[in-house]
Amino acid sequence: MTNRNTALKIRKVHRYFGLFLGIQFLLWTLSGLYFSWTNIDEIHGDHFKKLPPEQISFSNLLGTEDLQEIAEISSLELLSINEQPYYWINDKTLVNAKTGVVKESITPEEALDVAARHMSSELKVSNIEQIDSVGPHHEYRGRPLPVYEISYETTENVKAYVAMKNGDFQTVRHRDWRWFDFLWMTHTMDYQGRDNFNTLILRAFSLMGLITVLSGFALWFVSSSTLRKRFKKQKAS
Repeated sequence: MTNRNTALKIRKVHRYFGLFLGIQFLLWTLSGLYFSWTNIDEIHGDHFKKLPPEQISFSNLLGTEDLQEIAEISSLELLSINEQPYYWINDKTLVNAKTGVVKESITPEEALDVAARHMSSELKVSNIEQIDSVGPHHEYRGRPLPVYEISYETTENVKAYVAMKNGDFQTVRHRDWRWFDFLWMTHTMDYQGRDNFNTLILRAFSLMGLITVLSGFALWFVSSSTLRKRFKKQKAS
């Protein structure tokens, strides 16, 4: 049977690893509970949106051959801005689909019109702000800039984002989404982009977690009085 010194070493490894990893284990458990008890559609803010959003139809639009400012077209999307049709061409140029005039960006009033077609009519706008840059932890990270941030008078601190360059409705952010984002960060241990499961710190903690569990099994094995008695009987026979 394992001697006392070996058992003490296993116990020490288990205790110190458990103490070091305990906070992260708690965060993994709390975040897992939150994820399992929340509705992902609500996290996305669907209950604040019009689903589907209001659609506007147009006629008598220019053909691609009439777009004098565009030499070649690799992609084209029809957008509605303040009830006017626009072509978003090659992911960089906004053109009025009836006049062919290039539009550099949309106005705050036009952004509000876009948001009104996507957001619930019960929401009341409290503020609109132009954002030109965001940090790596901002709730709007990884999306087109500049953007209009539209705030609403709600206890959930709801905000909608409309791209300034083409008037495309981007996303909705609110209190529960921010909690989800924070807990997701602690769950993946990716403190930059949130979604990288191959970070060195996550790999290290996963490996140490495995050692902690295995040392716990080993500690039970070497500390079990039943196993010790059985081992002594086998040794005596």
